[in-house]
Amino acid sequence: MTTEAKPEPGRARALLSTADFRLLRTALAAYAKTTDDREELAKINALHHRLGTYS
Repeated sequence: MTTEAKPEPGRARALLSTADFRLLRTALAAYAKTTDDREELAKINALHHRLGTYS
């Protein structure tokens, strides 16, 4: 059995930018205005809120 040192993983990079979060929130808000499905609207509102915590 060898005891070679494993390299440290690289630093994680952001997948989305702040501008991406703003764009997603805007798109969700527009979609929310067009849906009548209350269950879908609740999911949209929750996601809209979660996206807002990152920007």
